[in-house]
Amino acid sequence: MEATAVTEQHDPQGQEAPVFRPRKNGQEQKVSAELSDWMRTGWADTESRDLAPIAQAAHTARRRAALSARFPGERLVVPAGGLTTRSNDTEYPFRAACDYVYLSGDQSDDGCLVFEPRPGGHDVTVYLRPRSNRENGEFWLDGHGELWSGRRDSLAEGAARLGLAAHDVRELPAILEKAADGAATRIVRGHDAALERVVDGLRGDAGKAAERDEELAVALHDLRLVKDEWEVEQLQEAVDSTVRGFEDVVAALPNAKATSERYIEGTFFLRARVEGNDVGYGTIAASGPNATTLHWVRNDGPVRDGELLLLDAGVETHELYTADVTRTLPISGTFTDLQRRVYDLVYKAQEAGIAAVAPGRPFRDFHAAAQRALAEGLVEWGLLEGPVDRVLELGLQRRYTLHGTGHMLGLDVHDCARARTEEHLYGELKPGMVLTVEPGLYFQPDDLTVPEELRGIGVRIEDDVLVTEDGNRVMSAGLPRRSDEVEAWLAERLPKV
Repeated sequence: MEATAVTEQHDPQGQEAPVFRPRKNGQEQKVSAELSDWMRTGWADTESRDLAPIAQAAHTARRRAALSARFPGERLVVPAGGLTTRSNDTEYPFRAACDYVYLSGDQSDDGCLVFEPRPGGHDVTVYLRPRSNRENGEFWLDGHGELWSGRRDSLAEGAARLGLAAHDVRELPAILEKAADGAATRIVRGHDAALERVVDGLRGDAGKAAERDEELAVALHDLRLVKDEWEVEQLQEAVDSTVRGFEDVVAALPNAKATSERYIEGTFFLRARVEGNDVGYGTIAASGPNATTLHWVRNDGPVRDGELLLLDAGVETHELYTADVTRTLPISGTFTDLQRRVYDLVYKAQEAGIAAVAPGRPFRDFHAAAQRALAEGLVEWGLLEGPVDRVLELGLQRRYTLHGTGHMLGLDVHDCARARTEEHLYGELKPGMVLTVEPGLYFQPDDLTVPEELRGIGVRIEDDVLVTEDGNRVMSAGLPRRSDEVEAWLAERLPKV
């Protein structure tokens, strides 16, 4: 991939004028006046007119109104973030910041929402990169030029689609610098260092400014805890694609056995890219003892009959909502007696956890229920010394369970992590919340406290659960969970040899 490098300068009229700066070892080292003139001509008008708003426009408007009500009289800056260098002059695929997406529905790099205070609320403007300029050569000379990175919406198109006033994001720093009106300004940090420096220049006490910025981030995560109807539809779409991805993996197991866990990862990734934007997080395709490493993402181990495959994966939709599902499958199609014993205990714990998901229940109840079931089984097996209440009080079961039993789900796989603890960890479940229920048991290959035959066995079962008005709905019920149902499901899908 060859890219033209330029710097930007401004002419006296304030128009950006790209200056050709070739790469040191680029094959083209100059641009003739004739070519430059010719590149200005012969282009069709591609402006789209009469565009309809995006499907979630009414929802994003309500979300912005809710945020506005929390910070009357204050200026709020919510950036999308920009491209990140992967190596040398290549960049990671861009993924817009979740809070920006939540409030706008836009996914443009370098975008930014600004809430400008007015009596009774805020005027909200989205700042975007406009179409590339054809007159000054920006469209083919600039690194962001559309002949290099593809067409993007004009400001008019962006305004129509998002239902917001849209302006050139390159003007935003100057606009903020002129905003010396005494209004307090908050920014969602961690996404745009240049804008943070501009905002910091408007403010005095850095300590209090950081505290105020954190309050904005926390408020946004509080708002995101309860999903609206459109978000639930997105999450169900993500889950449904994920179910199909798991079915793809089962069909591909013979190829995985001939290669490695990478074949499983790649198979699921194909489904994620065909039906969605990407995977929502790094796929865990852990076979055999690799399943005892909670975040196994190397995915380079062998796939062998007689062992278990722990697959933790989720499709992210085009609108960036992700599923998060785990199944532990016998690669041969049938559990051994010992594998089934471990699996059935984890299933029992998950059943207890799911039963504790209901509106008005404390968020931590499902974790406590699942942990109790696991602790009871471990005491019964003689791996832990009872009574069970003592085990739970001291957390002794955690040697073999390690992690919490679930988390919120949405635009982030661990959604709303910065929400207030009184609204999240110590809060009550509400209709519209979506969470995972995912107990597990992991017997490390070198753990001398367990019988040798258990060492290297890891089992996790994870489902995505919607809190409803009268209980819950398992969104990922399209995948079987009970051990005999898993075996029957595999028997129908494993290629016949």
